[in-house]
Amino acid sequence: MPRTDTPAPPRVRPPRPRPGIPVGLLLPAALGLVLLTLPLIGLLARTPWADLPRRLTEPGVLTALRLSLLTATLATLFCLLLGVPLAWLLARVRFPGRRLVRALVTVPLVLPPVVGGVALLLVFGRRGLLGGWLDATFGITLPFTTAGVVLAEAFVAMPFLVIAVEGALRGADQRYEEAAATLGAGRWTTFTHVTVPLVAPGLAAGAVLCWARALGEFGATITFAGNYPGRTQTMPLAVYLALETDLEAAVVLSLILLTVSVAILAALRDRWITSP
Repeated sequence: MPRTDTPAPPRVRPPRPRPGIPVGLLLPAALGLVLLTLPLIGLLARTPWADLPRRLTEPGVLTALRLSLLTATLATLFCLLLGVPLAWLLARVRFPGRRLVRALVTVPLVLPPVVGGVALLLVFGRRGLLGGWLDATFGITLPFTTAGVVLAEAFVAMPFLVIAVEGALRGADQRYEEAAATLGAGRWTTFTHVTVPLVAPGLAAGAVLCWARALGEFGATITFAGNYPGRTQTMPLAVYLALETDLEAAVVLSLILLTVSVAILAALRDRWITSP
């Protein structure tokens, strides 16, 4: 008789038990969450919601908001102009001292902003290394001006752009650039038509982070540009001043900054936060 062997049914592995939550980590995690969210809840609880429309239309609030949006946008454009080539240089060119240059680029991330403002003042002040020459030659004075605000914000925000763009450049497939070069495209054409579209998501994310950091800058701005309403008083500086005279105005300005921060995180969630 012919042999009729039937294949053995496949073995079904039992599901692996998931490890439980360590009790020793649950309490510190909960306390950390409370520490991060409780101040935000307190800010929302103290917001004068009934009086919010009138507060938002006050001249001082609108002036600080308008100046903050203007200077943060100009600082971001300035960072794009200088930061994108710097990121490309760090990502694509090998040269002596590249690690040192990368470390210098990231120094403003860990440098206290007030120290950054003092450093800017020593360089671009009227008696600074370059400030005296700029004033005598071109009549340009940066400290305690709106241009000084833009410079201070760009100083502290540019590392966010450079790091994001450099990471995107390192992760981009260089074969497309090589193919463009073999087809006769020049370096500038390859950069503008191939490289930039390849890293566009990272470039956009870096620009948004740079803009948000510039919008919230305080220490370097007040040290280098001062706190003059209508000229250098941005929203963080207006919050600082309002704490001494009008707490509700400080809460309203803080709420605006909080809303912007949450909107930025929500817009960048898919890129910077991964979930299973």
